[in-house]
Amino acid sequence: MADRVGRRYELRDEIGSGGMGTVWRAFDVVLDREVAVKRINPQAIGNGEAVQELAKRFQREARVTARIRHHGVPQVYDAGLDSGVAELYLVMELVHGVPLRAFIDPREPLPVNWAAAFGAQLATVLSHAHAVPVVHRDLKPENVLVTRDGAVKVLDFGIAAVLRPDTARLTATGIPMGTSLYMSPEQIRGRQVTPHSDLYALGCVLYELVSGYPVFGGDTDIDRWNRHLDETPVPLRDVRADVPAELDRLVLDLLAKAPTDRPADAVEVYERLLPLLPALGSAPDARGAASSGMPDPTLVFRRPNAPGSRPDFGPVLERASVAESAAASRVPRTALRESMEDAVHRADVLLEEERFVQAAEVLNAAIQPAGDALGAENPQVLQLRLRRAAILVVAGEYRVARPEFDALENAFARTQGPRSDDAVECLRQSAYCRAELGQVDEALLRFNDVLSRISSERGDGADTAFEVRRNIGELQAARNDIDEAKRTLRALHDDLMLVKGSDHEDTRYVGELLERLRRP
Repeated sequence: MADRVGRRYELRDEIGSGGMGTVWRAFDVVLDREVAVKRINPQAIGNGEAVQELAKRFQREARVTARIRHHGVPQVYDAGLDSGVAELYLVMELVHGVPLRAFIDPREPLPVNWAAAFGAQLATVLSHAHAVPVVHRDLKPENVLVTRDGAVKVLDFGIAAVLRPDTARLTATGIPMGTSLYMSPEQIRGRQVTPHSDLYALGCVLYELVSGYPVFGGDTDIDRWNRHLDETPVPLRDVRADVPAELDRLVLDLLAKAPTDRPADAVEVYERLLPLLPALGSAPDARGAASSGMPDPTLVFRRPNAPGSRPDFGPVLERASVAESAAASRVPRTALRESMEDAVHRADVLLEEERFVQAAEVLNAAIQPAGDALGAENPQVLQLRLRRAAILVVAGEYRVARPEFDALENAFARTQGPRSDDAVECLRQSAYCRAELGQVDEALLRFNDVLSRISSERGDGADTAFEVRRNIGELQAARNDIDEAKRTLRALHDDLMLVKGSDHEDTRYVGELLERLRRP
């Protein structure tokens, strides 16, 4: 009998392996289809309570990854912990393709429009992932497959983030985690990873596709890290004369040391590559497909394929119909109160099962009729909305939670006052959502406002104030304001030493942040 994972996936052939585990071609006996099963090495998991905690994070990250609705990301079907062998597994679409690494050869560089087509496809995938938002953290040729029709499939979204739950920290040895050929300067320094970190990796991949060589080589990881931190890339036009100036400029912009100096987002990268792509209906480049026999990445552009539009940052649309709203206003208040209590209870049950999106939907279904009957700023309605927004944050739905926290902060400021606990907490969560979305400047403005409100009521020594001050320091470092970050974190560290002592985990963590900032 074939080896089974999760009681339903029969393993057939090992098709890949790496530091985190192995990938198998498998068969789903329930749905009667082939799948890919990624098994995570037990050594990467740990034991005891750590296994259960990691399994929860693993499933949570898989759920977020599964919401990337794009054909360039293999669909996620299942994830869990195989209790029989204490082994995490991920079940996904089985992709047949050629690794992008196979297209890189310094002796035979790709046609420029092939490299641009790969770059545009990767930008398309990233645009959809970042809209969730999901950051890949380890984009490299080995994590990209090219199908027979030239379409890319980006592998391993989010899995590295699960096994490395705090990507802003270093390992116990002080070594950054990632692939040194493609790591952004902020990753090497152990700072906040954002969508702009993926754009840097995309610049590294594009450089290598065009030139045949890594943007920064070296004999050791440390050599390569130092070059990413300090050296200016050799322009592609100095390496290869037929590279268009606009492609050279784009790659250099992607490789900017500071995240804020890179293109605004993956959609901008796609748009800047558009002029280099083949026209609709044009013939394939004779130097590429005809001679190499490799899948032609320009094919998908001779048949239209574009990234999703930038997300709408407006208020969340109300889903209830006019008829439902009218009916709700006629519901007796006792029945309405029972309905709200039932929604909270059902949401709590779903939360216990880590079904966060469903829990938020249950509350949302109760919020609309309650608001119509009691008023949008009724205290009970506001608390329901606050609970739902908090669940959205836990689910990783920062883009949906952010405008709701903005609206709630305004509502609590009007009904309770701008320095009330609820108003301040909503402003803090709004800032946190922006930080997670890579909107560093906006997040900093709000965190500073939060700190001002907390300090005026409770002083700088409250636990929440300590946390916000750390958030501010980390974001200052993320935008490369190193001197400001040092001042913020040094003052915070001094206060933590006085209030909590040198052995407290908060004190030690801030001390580690300062130590990393002192490194060249």
